[in-house]
Amino acid sequence: MTYKGFRMPQLTSGILIQRYKRFLADIELETGEKVTAHCPNSGSMKGCAIPGSPVWFSKSDNPKRKYKYTWELIKVPGTMIGINTLVPNKLVKLSIENNLIKPLSGYEKVKAEVKTSSHTRLDLLLEKEGEKKCYVEIKNCTLVEEEAAMFPDAVTTRGQKHLDELERLVSLGHRGVIFFLIQRMDASVFKPAEMIDKVYAEKLRKAVQKGVEIIAMDAVINLEWIRIRNTIAVDLD
Repeated sequence: MTYKGFRMPQLTSGILIQRYKRFLADIELETGEKVTAHCPNSGSMKGCAIPGSPVWFSKSDNPKRKYKYTWELIKVPGTMIGINTLVPNKLVKLSIENNLIKPLSGYEKVKAEVKTSSHTRLDLLLEKEGEKKCYVEIKNCTLVEEEAAMFPDAVTTRGQKHLDELERLVSLGHRGVIFFLIQRMDASVFKPAEMIDKVYAEKLRKAVQKGVEIIAMDAVINLEWIRIRNTIAVDLD
């Protein structure tokens, strides 16, 4: 079976009324009915939560869930955007297992959610006999301005700690990779969002100087699939 990417759940369309309390979104259906959906994104979602925009959401049959709907996609001028922050880890892992990410291809084992210290977990550990262990931390990137994808869209002390941990692991002789998955199709370059989190930008530059690798890739998004597309140039200046 040919690998196509991350398969979207069945989606229903609507119009975004508002996103509020970080994790909630009100959506108006074609029938005029209004529903509240869980918003699986803790960032500011700058430029990705524009009222009046077309959105798509999935439905859960889990009776224990307070909100049965989950907001998945939004369409803004020029692109679809995947706003679910749980998708990147699944998509990158699947793509690595299918050898679609060249710098991370050829590994025999791919482990998820790996504890690297008493207080830190990283998203993936890639292993191959005779090779360095490769630790990968995946970040969801949805902020784009003037074709520049940027991360983060809000101050992230957790993200800063992940960079410190990758740097530490590289110092021990392992590979360390920070992977920015741009869940939209209108970026030509990746930059750290210095105007939002200066400390993160500084730590990212320092980590790269110490040997941490950066990979930035965008994704093709439609109502059935999300799949990794192109490597995006990185500008740290």
